[in-house]
Amino acid sequence: MFFPRKRIIKGLIHIEGVALPVRVALDLASGHYYSLSARRITLRLPITAGESMIRDYLHILQDWVQIQFEKQPTYRQAYLGKPFQNGDLVAVGDRRYTLSLNLKDRATSTAKLIGDTICMELNENLNSWQRTRTAKTLLSRIVAKDFQAEISQRVEEINAQTFRQPIKSVNLKYNHSNWGSCSRTGNVNLSTRLLFAPRSVQDYVILHELAHLVEMNHSDRFWALVERYMPNYTEAEKWLKINRSKCDF
Repeated sequence: MFFPRKRIIKGLIHIEGVALPVRVALDLASGHYYSLSARRITLRLPITAGESMIRDYLHILQDWVQIQFEKQPTYRQAYLGKPFQNGDLVAVGDRRYTLSLNLKDRATSTAKLIGDTICMELNENLNSWQRTRTAKTLLSRIVAKDFQAEISQRVEEINAQTFRQPIKSVNLKYNHSNWGSCSRTGNVNLSTRLLFAPRSVQDYVILHELAHLVEMNHSDRFWALVERYMPNYTEAEKWLKINRSKCDF
């Protein structure tokens, strides 16, 4: 019997009453494999797996994911963060926003900032997990625009006080894999999740990324540059590690 080399299908598991999508990857590898990130749950099985086998492993995966959520609050927050309600207060740094949330019969979801109110319209057909994820993405986009000028100025100021390297752009993105990044061409990218951290911690991440304009690595020379301008940088790293799960929308 001929089997394709690889096939991707969709599955579902339920955690605390919330339906979470699972990417089920069927390929030529033997055995099974689970993976969990802040954006995706994956179940990997042999290409020969039938419906019954897939269903059984989804039940096993469900228990495994529940355990991971208990061990790693960051992932639980990403999937099961509090549901957003109309009238919620959204606090980011020293700024406060009021959320005006409406569910609409529309294909896409949108948000805009009017004064201190974030007016959001979500597709009413989204399930609870999709609704939370979409709301977080839209909130991040709106807040990024509101903080863009302030953060860009901070990056320029810190660069002027330290490395004085050419900067092409400063970008705020809803990134979970890291707090920031920097390209060889001078693009400085910072996660909007960093806006929930104290100013001193934000400054450390900015300094860290600017140091990459001089050393595009994490060599001893790189860390010497960081320590030269922020001798206590390890305290900021410790804060980020401990409070990672609290830095999100």
